[in-house]
Amino acid sequence: MRRRDLIVAATALSAVASGAAASEDAPAGGQSLSMPGVGLPIITGGRLRNYVFVSLRLHLGGSATPETMRAKEAFLRDALVRAGHRTPFVVPDDWTRIDTAALAASLMRSAATIAGRGAVTRVEIVSQAPRRRTGVPTA
Repeated sequence: MRRRDLIVAATALSAVASGAAASEDAPAGGQSLSMPGVGLPIITGGRLRNYVFVSLRLHLGGSATPETMRAKEAFLRDALVRAGHRTPFVVPDDWTRIDTAALAASLMRSAATIAGRGAVTRVEIVSQAPRRRTGVPTA
């Protein structure tokens, strides 16, 4: 009987601990907008080398809601793809990844113009999936 009580208590404590950890990771406002599957080019030496499909999460500021930002998602995608063609987010030694810091900075600038200053507080790159799995040729 005592073993059963210990097992139940350990299970309850682990559930409480994981819930507390999840609440610490959540943003203060708690609102975000997912942008799945944005295709960005990898261009080096004036040639298209690869495409990387990126899934993003936009963490929203005080006045923005997911409903209002969903209406502006197409404009944000367009601005991101245009910026990716103008100045590609290329990692110099790898054609299968993008420069996440440059992408986040570019999208923050575009979001301030499209949705207003403070509407997007942070850009999180959730995943990157390259079209071709090969990187820079060594020879």
